[in-house]
Amino acid sequence: MYNNFLSLNRRSILLGIWSGFLGLLFTPKTVFAASKAADEDWNLTDEDWKKRLSLEAYKVLREEGTERPFSSLLNEEKRLGVFHCAGCDLPLFESAKKFDSGTGWPSFWESLPNAIDTKTDFKLIVPRTEYHCHRCGGHQGHVFNDGPRPTGKRYCNNGIALAFRPSK
Repeated sequence: MYNNFLSLNRRSILLGIWSGFLGLLFTPKTVFAASKAADEDWNLTDEDWKKRLSLEAYKVLREEGTERPFSSLLNEEKRLGVFHCAGCDLPLFESAKKFDSGTGWPSFWESLPNAIDTKTDFKLIVPRTEYHCHRCGGHQGHVFNDGPRPTGKRYCNNGIALAFRPSK
């Protein structure tokens, strides 16, 4: 019985890897293209972005990196206000829709209307939904279907990709 379990486990792993490879092979190239800014004024060169952003922010916003969990002070932000894109200052999330997901990244159950665009990400072989700022195309994070009601969504955001503006 133990050998059958190992064989089944190996078979499942190999099937998963093969499926991921086929997904990468047959996915349209646009999925992998760097996010384009919706607003032409924000189609900056890499050099312009490097002048505008810190090295860490550049890696997340422009190279789709991920900051270390629990490294952002915004994870603990509890004041009323709005979270904006750190690249172009577009409002993305209301603080009333922020929740503690326990993941170590600021998490929200809903974005502001027309604030983000999504694409499929295969970087971990398993497809995930990645989201970017609608205006400048800056990478924010990934959205998952394990969030609270009413949406059931968890927008898991890199804190360094956000700027918080408290309400007055």
